[in-house]
Amino acid sequence: MKRKLIASAAVLALSAGFAHAASHEGGMFTPGEGPYDWEGLDAFAAEHDYSGQEVTILGPWLAGEQDSFNNLLDFFEEATGASVSYVGSDSMEQQIVVDAEAGSAPNIAVFPQPGLAANMASRGFLSPLSDETAAWITDNYAAGQSWVDLGTYENDSGEENLYGFFFNVNVKSLVWYIPENFEDFGYEVPETMEDLKALTDQMVEDGETPWCIGLGSGAATGWPATDWVEDLMLRTQEPAVYDQWVTNEMPFNDPAVIEAINEFGWFLDGDRVSGGREAVASVDFRDSPKGLFDAPPQCMMHRQASFIPAYFPEGTEVGADVDFFYFPAYAEKDLGTPVLGAGTLMAITDDSEATRGLMQFFQTAFANEIMMSQGAFLTPLKSANPEAYADDTVRAQGEILTNATTFRFDGSDLMPGGVGAGSFWTGMVDFAGGKSAEEVTQEIQDSWDALK
Repeated sequence: MKRKLIASAAVLALSAGFAHAASHEGGMFTPGEGPYDWEGLDAFAAEHDYSGQEVTILGPWLAGEQDSFNNLLDFFEEATGASVSYVGSDSMEQQIVVDAEAGSAPNIAVFPQPGLAANMASRGFLSPLSDETAAWITDNYAAGQSWVDLGTYENDSGEENLYGFFFNVNVKSLVWYIPENFEDFGYEVPETMEDLKALTDQMVEDGETPWCIGLGSGAATGWPATDWVEDLMLRTQEPAVYDQWVTNEMPFNDPAVIEAINEFGWFLDGDRVSGGREAVASVDFRDSPKGLFDAPPQCMMHRQASFIPAYFPEGTEVGADVDFFYFPAYAEKDLGTPVLGAGTLMAITDDSEATRGLMQFFQTAFANEIMMSQGAFLTPLKSANPEAYADDTVRAQGEILTNATTFRFDGSDLMPGGVGAGSFWTGMVDFAGGKSAEEVTQEIQDSWDALK
């Protein structure tokens, strides 16, 4: 049954004859108003008629994220006459496999990460996207080839095709700091890794502690360090080397990986981290940024993904009380502006005309702008209006994303579970505790070999 759309008599027509509005928590979209590409929506509606057709979607989004996505689907329904049903599940990754094997898959599956999508493509459960889609992504997404690479997998015949279309991304390459503290000491936000290291040492000379780092996370202790290493791999090696690393085409104990781990070790040494190197494994990652807010501060900087404000003191205002900057690249390495992150991708699991149309709708600036305005959504689409972002914080993160020359998915999420969620985690704890990068990487490679 089509969702009910809220419209007022004052906006019942646009120049192209298309009119609607969609309700959502906290407000209402009014046709012709706001930072949205209404003309693009009109043009899409004029070219796509799917009256009487149904599209089903299974994904991981629940609660507020599900509501936001349903608001977007309202527009597609009104524009095309199709009926779309989205089901969110916290066991989506198990359910989609069961449904596909039973021949009852939805039209579209929203995958939280590429690994499962690649596996399903290899079993013949996904339909390839068009060659035009790959070209469109390359031309319209920042770091476009990165997104094509991340969505390209082998099918059950060993042929490579583009299957995954990324829609909603998050950024991990962030450093959090207190602007007032920087102002008090005359520190400036660094633009290169060389500048960041110089700033780190300057803080030590000034008697301040540069970094708060915590690796604790219960049974998952160690994962924050894997993010550091992944970010540093992208800043010391070409993207192709990173790709070879996460598939083990290049062994884990390769000198390139050892170099990146030792780069992380630089930030742990001396007086650069609160509590000293020996303390980082015992500090919970949720508690580690709290030292920023102490008076006097226990540390000046904290590298963590965009989710970390959830663990800041109550009432903290991002952009005023605390802010962030891009974890910079080395100027001397000339590797551009790589960004580490994660995201969700759409793939077709039961093909149809309306399904293809909805995948095209996700490419429109309008679709991205509606999602951007509801928060918790970032896009690499260069044509989307940044004014549509819900606030300055997500807008600034979106700018980091659209300025990226390379994007790579969290490497540990792409590795086999026994490594990416096992020996890599524990190995980084051992490294923080004093083991050499050579010892740690050999042990991780041994664990990978044991899985083959």
